[in-house]
Amino acid sequence: MRVSVELVPRDAASLAEELAQVRAHLPGVNTINIPDLSRFPLRSWEGCAHAKGCFGDSGLQHVIPHVRAIDVNPNRPLAIAAYLAEHGIDEVLVVTGDAPADMSRPIYNNDALGVIRKFREELPHVRVYAGLDPYRQGFTREREYAQRKLDAGACGFFTQPFFDVRLMDVYADLMDGVDVFWGVTTVTSTRSLRYWETRNHAVFPRGFQPTMDWNRQLARDAFAFARERGAHIYFMPVRADVRAYLEGIV
Repeated sequence: MRVSVELVPRDAASLAEELAQVRAHLPGVNTINIPDLSRFPLRSWEGCAHAKGCFGDSGLQHVIPHVRAIDVNPNRPLAIAAYLAEHGIDEVLVVTGDAPADMSRPIYNNDALGVIRKFREELPHVRVYAGLDPYRQGFTREREYAQRKLDAGACGFFTQPFFDVRLMDVYADLMDGVDVFWGVTTVTSTRSLRYWETRNHAVFPRGFQPTMDWNRQLARDAFAFARERGAHIYFMPVRADVRAYLEGIV
């Protein structure tokens, strides 16, 4: 079982601080995955190199940078290939990505399927994960989209965060035999709740409460679910202290 924490690379100093908390207080974490956010100067693969440096040989086995498909020039070799090789990064998560608000850097008319294929063709030794979104569309259409990603060369999936283990169980049956990192995040304010409901169309269970206690219980339940299924899990501590969120759980 792999247990990952997703950390936002705001800058090298804040990332190092969170990595130190993970290393000191979350002994079950063996993977760090880092999103690529256009509003921050630190790129995801640079953040992953920082993570490997912070942990050294003590416990951390894997780092997984997110790669935004719209940032990849389809007419040139993968620009990050040399960096990945230099830092021993052999896994990536390919997501479509949202256009940056200020359009300060070029974007391309790519989708995740094309960039997954590009990685498989140019860097066949790199394991490529794709995204799975339980709220984007119906079960059948999302399963079909997931199959197209597998056919393109994806080795497995990172899901959008779930807020109900019962829905995770439904998707686990749909994705039987596929390598999946089940996602869980923190929602600790009414504003955050509205964001997830309106932007991502997330569905919350009737008893949801925007408290750390409720989020920690979901983390426990999701961890137990993944362990029983022999699957993987990742935790996304949004605007929450990673130690306060996960200490004693992982």
